[in-house]
Parts: sequence; C-alpha cells; structure tokens
Amino acid sequence: MPVLPVLPALPVLPVLPVLPVLPVLPVLPVLPVLPVLIVALTLTTATPLRLEAQAPAAPAGAPAPAATVSELQQTLAAATGRFQAMDSAGVLVYVSDRYRNGPITKSSVRDNLLAMFALYDTVRAQVRIDDVRLVNGTAWIYSTGEISGRLRGLGAWTTVLSWEREPEVARREGAAWRLEGPGP
Repeated sequence: MPVLPVLPALPVLPVLPVLPVLPVLPVLPVLPVLPVLIVALTLTTATPLRLEAQAPAAPAGAPAPAATVSELQQTLAAATGRFQAMDSAGVLVYVSDRYRNGPITKSSVRDNLLAMFALYDTVRAQVRIDDVRLVNGTAWIYSTGEISGRLRGLGAWTTVLSWEREPEVARREGAAWRLEGPGP
C-alpha cells in the first residue's frame, strides 16, 4: 500500500461579514397622509376632468381634381411596372433631377435601385394613393404601400419597406409628373 505524503495544515483565516455601507439620509418628518388624500379626492370629484381629442390639423392645400389624381395613378402604375421589371433607368424617368430627401438625391436613388436589383431576383411594389392635395403648383401625394423582394439564391420573400399615409411631393415637368422628395 502506497504511503501518501502529509501536507502541512493551512492556517484558517477568520471570515468577517461584509456589511453594506448605507448612505446617511436626512430624517424627514412624517406627513399626515389622510388630509392630503382627502384634499386630492375632493379636487378630483369637484371638477371632473374632461379630455377632448383635438381634431387633426387640416391638410394643406386644396383637394386635387379627379383628373389630376387619375394622371398620378397612371404615373404610379407605370413607375411600378418599371420597378417590377427591375428597370432602374425606367424608374428614374419618374424621379426629378431636383429630387432631395436629406442627403439622398436622384443619383442615390439609382444606386439604391441597383443594389436592390442585385440582392433580389424579383421585386414587387403595392402602392395605394390615399389622398392628393395641390399646394403651390405641386401635388402632395399621401400613399400607403409595401415593397418586397425575393432574395436571390434563397427564394425567400422579405418586406423591404412598408409605409402608411406618407407624403411625397411631385411636380409636373413638361407633360409628366416627377417625384421631387418627401412631403411636409
């Protein structure tokens, strides 16, 4: 039978309890709660609170005539067709050279379209015009829609962008309506 070596005993250190350090708080006088509660109840029952919803702000401009709305719907249908055909040049025909959305310009829109068409093998746009208002020679178009795409190589459909009642501004340039940027 092997002999095990004897190890020297380790000294036992005392374990001291760690006490939390509490901040010293000033002593506040205890207020009588009942009178405060009675005053609060009296005030709320004596003057009932009426919450009235504020009417939404009236939209700017005047409602567009039916003929203008029809022209814009036809323009939207044509632009949607070019988008779904993945024709970036065809889509850009409907975007003004003056397009601005913060730092995004018509050139940026082209770059984004090319990137999207490289990422998705099929794209779909479903856009509904909710309202059109004419303001200082421009059409403020409020629309709701969704853009989706089927990921190239994976075949999975994903929503790329969706929006609800978002404004865009279009202006007639020659005989055509072109998008200038986001609305108010």
